[in-house]
Amino acid sequence: MTKTIRLTAAQALTRWLSVQMTEQGERFIEGIWAIFGHGNVAGLGEALHGIGDALPTWRGQNEQTMAHAAIAYAKTKRRKRAHAVTSSIGPGATNMITAAALAHVNRLPVLFIPGDVFANRRPDPVLQQIEDFDDGTVSANDAFRPVVRYFDRIARPEHLLTALPRALSVMTDPANCGPVCLAFCQDVQAEAFDYPEGFFEPKVWRIRRPEPDLREIEDVATLIRAAKNPVIISGGGVLYSGAEDVLAAFTERHNIPFVETQAGKGASAWENVFNFGSPGVTGSECANRLCERADLVIGVGTRFQDFTTGSWALFKNEARKLVSINLHGYDATKRGATPLVGDAKVTLEKLSALLNDHQAPAFDAQSRTDWHGTVKEVTAAPEVSLTNHLPSDAQVIGAVQRVATEKTVVMCAAGTMPGALQVLWQSAKGGYHMEYGYSCMGYEVAGAMGIKLAAPHKEVICFVGDGSYMMANSELTTAVMRRVPFTVVLTDNRGYGCINRLQIECGGSEFNNMYKDSNVEVQPDIDFVGHARSMGAHAEKAANVADLEAKIVEARGRSIPTVIVIDSDPVPGTGAGGHWWDVVVPQVGGPARLEQARERYNQNAASQRASG
Repeated sequence: MTKTIRLTAAQALTRWLSVQMTEQGERFIEGIWAIFGHGNVAGLGEALHGIGDALPTWRGQNEQTMAHAAIAYAKTKRRKRAHAVTSSIGPGATNMITAAALAHVNRLPVLFIPGDVFANRRPDPVLQQIEDFDDGTVSANDAFRPVVRYFDRIARPEHLLTALPRALSVMTDPANCGPVCLAFCQDVQAEAFDYPEGFFEPKVWRIRRPEPDLREIEDVATLIRAAKNPVIISGGGVLYSGAEDVLAAFTERHNIPFVETQAGKGASAWENVFNFGSPGVTGSECANRLCERADLVIGVGTRFQDFTTGSWALFKNEARKLVSINLHGYDATKRGATPLVGDAKVTLEKLSALLNDHQAPAFDAQSRTDWHGTVKEVTAAPEVSLTNHLPSDAQVIGAVQRVATEKTVVMCAAGTMPGALQVLWQSAKGGYHMEYGYSCMGYEVAGAMGIKLAAPHKEVICFVGDGSYMMANSELTTAVMRRVPFTVVLTDNRGYGCINRLQIECGGSEFNNMYKDSNVEVQPDIDFVGHARSMGAHAEKAANVADLEAKIVEARGRSIPTVIVIDSDPVPGTGAGGHWWDVVVPQVGGPARLEQARERYNQNAASQRASG
């Protein structure tokens, strides 16, 4: 007879999660972020209190941003470990939708456990319940369906017996990895059930390395042997596979230069002579020149986002062929690419063995040297004589670069800095973290905390603009409470400077982005230093880039977050690199500048290619 143990469904969920292990003997779900409400406090809250440190609970300030911290943790851990996040029903649940979409786009594991309505329906409609007039089974949590990899509603306690293993199988699947939502009916959380004792035996989750098909390897090897100007695009899949060193060895052995996407940057140190920087819209001049001439583009672990491909106008060689090495057939066959489905590390090893000592023809190494000379120029500190000069974002990056160490990880998500960092930041190996799949304003502060929790030995420097900081900053308090130190470099350009520049580039008038161009009675003068101090952080204002450098060094000895505010010039871009980006221009109307923008748009759009 099967032995059973009587637990509430919430107690069963927490007990089961506490014994799901990695191969290294750690919990796969390290702990759970929680903001309690009527939909989860009595059931799941009681269970989390009861289980204690066997599955730690951490209090957040906002459902979305505590989920951002969880996502940044999983990204830093290369998807080998993850966090769970719970909220009540209603606004607590829907606050997490944005974070779920961010995790889905970036293929990152996080377990969402929002409270849900009563399965028994006796008190319906309950507080915060969404009612669909035509479908009695719908709740607010159905909004998760398009933005998670797996969705389930726990409407009976025994549902956990199948739902939980399915959830972890998705989160640990290298091809289908992504967020999971288990919408947990609030009455069911408290309902008791006799669960089999064996259900709570510890289980080790191994992350597979799918082997490639030999025929696909041979197809790609044939293309590489025939190529005169091949280039590799290194994506986030290289990092998740742990293929950094294998990729570096592959490029050197076969004499193929590579470029790095936002998700893949930092797989190799910038000093690597085969590393030509970033491609596409925020690409280095030397990388884009390689890509324009390439007759074979080899994607490794990339989904070929439009910034990477210059909206598919970057690869100008008429003879160009496309290869995609990826875990998922969906990505591997994009744009008519020759697919090579498999784990990046294993696939590159097998491909290299088949290529043997084959080397591609020589490439232009001098262009890379010239590019780094340009980077040094545009990131140099302003002349001391320019007393009223506000630094550009490039000069702020230069200040941080000059005091960075091998332990420094820079991170960002939205605004000007992601593009500027991709094209200008000279990253140490493992020194870059960018959320640019969803480019979510508000990820930055919470994400910096998640990175530091995952990598406490690293120095985490968060670049954030005043616009993103205004959207979400409350997890500073969480970091203060938990003594999680990181440094925030807050560039204040008094508005949404990045989109303002894009608005101008597209022929529009400056409108509703900078405070000065908005319909307001009074221009705000926000005391960001005072605000950060009020949440417990150490906060200062830097007088100039030299002062910024000094304050970053000083921050290294603190046990709480440091916020350094510096006024910046909203007008200049990166000052180097770049490529066209497909942002539509109105086809009719407008002044002469709009007509000129439309003409530029049509010229660039003519270079786009629909498929491989």
